[in-house]
Amino acid sequence: MNVVDAVREAGVVGAGGAGFPTHVKLNAEADTVIANGAECEPLLHKDAELTEVFPREVVLGMELSMQATGAKDAIFGIKAKRKKAIEALEQAASGGPVRTHLLGDYYPTGDEYVLVYETTGRLIPAGGIPLQVGAVVHNSESLYHIAEAVQGRPVVKKFLTVTGAVKQPMSLAVPTGITLQELIDIAGGTTTEDTTVFVGGVMMGSIEQDLGKPVTKTTGGLIVLPTSHTLVQRMLRPQKQMDRIGKSACDQCSYCTEFCPRYLLGYDVQPHKVMRSLGFTATGGENWSKWADLCCACNLCTLYSCPEDLYPKQACDKGKTDRKEAGMERWLGPSQEITAHPMEPGRHVPLKSLIRKLGLDDFNVSAPWVETNYQPEVVNLPLSQHVGAPSVPVVKVGDKVKKGQLVAEIAKDKLGARIHASIDGTVASVNGVIQIKHS
Repeated sequence: MNVVDAVREAGVVGAGGAGFPTHVKLNAEADTVIANGAECEPLLHKDAELTEVFPREVVLGMELSMQATGAKDAIFGIKAKRKKAIEALEQAASGGPVRTHLLGDYYPTGDEYVLVYETTGRLIPAGGIPLQVGAVVHNSESLYHIAEAVQGRPVVKKFLTVTGAVKQPMSLAVPTGITLQELIDIAGGTTTEDTTVFVGGVMMGSIEQDLGKPVTKTTGGLIVLPTSHTLVQRMLRPQKQMDRIGKSACDQCSYCTEFCPRYLLGYDVQPHKVMRSLGFTATGGENWSKWADLCCACNLCTLYSCPEDLYPKQACDKGKTDRKEAGMERWLGPSQEITAHPMEPGRHVPLKSLIRKLGLDDFNVSAPWVETNYQPEVVNLPLSQHVGAPSVPVVKVGDKVKKGQLVAEIAKDKLGARIHASIDGTVASVNGVIQIKHS
């Protein structure tokens, strides 16, 4: 079985983003494979910990990706501060084609457009993908799963960090389908009673109130904060209130645009102009919102750049939705020629400065790798935990399944990914989610 087929069989998806099926990425030609080990979300550490503990698997994943795509170059992008992970990586890669590229400690180095530019000097076309400049990008965890796939081992576990207001911040691997509450319990529980949980990070993640929801293939990590924390209170404001504050207070200083990572790379993203759309309550707002179409939703404008603590990122989110609903063509800028801003290197936002601005200094602690052997009684496996169509169940209620057994197949002629049982047990329900109870 070739690499692409093995990865398809194993159900590997992009572990650092929306979950694009990895076998589709590998079934293409490219000259460069790039590993995204930047991990720029504040407080999260799982990629560096994974690379330090499983460097051989990560390097093998890159080599297999080169084999599948025909790439001649392989670059592992990782922050220079991750010294132990770099040492482990370079030892594992010694004598081979994989080389490391040391990145600065700024946000958002993990953005795909930023990473490709940093490692190759190439600028992805506006609205495009890395393949258009000859690159295929994988998250560190996806590379691990590629290596496992060629050994016949499907994706049944998730690597992540649990940190913040928990008793034992840690990075670990757990069976897919356990609950968010179980993750917090594994980390010793919370250090305060009234808490709020960010899933995937405080910048590009989301607040999750239902801790009974399952860990999926794309869950990036959990950050637990006291509900009284300023950051939590800011992000819990209703959209209408965010818009009303922005409409009354934005003075068009343009700091949100001047610090925008995509704008600095030369893309026509201008959040300050999008903020003008808030003043159009009947018509015309969609036209100002065109400068949101290439926004990557990194949230830097809202949580760092704006001196008045307004919500330009949320205005961009709304603007993109409004334009899509109005059937408007996506804005790609006045020219197809992309040139990085001359001040781009000088406007990087240091991660330490961002953490300080967010009020997270007290939670900026290590989250070391912890080997766990957690055995859940129940797992819930959503049929949609990847980009594309939901997977199609191949099991029914009452079926006995083994860990690693296929439980859902890719829908016919659709983009998708396979799903496998993460524990031994009995199928208890099949209804958008496959529930398996240990037996």
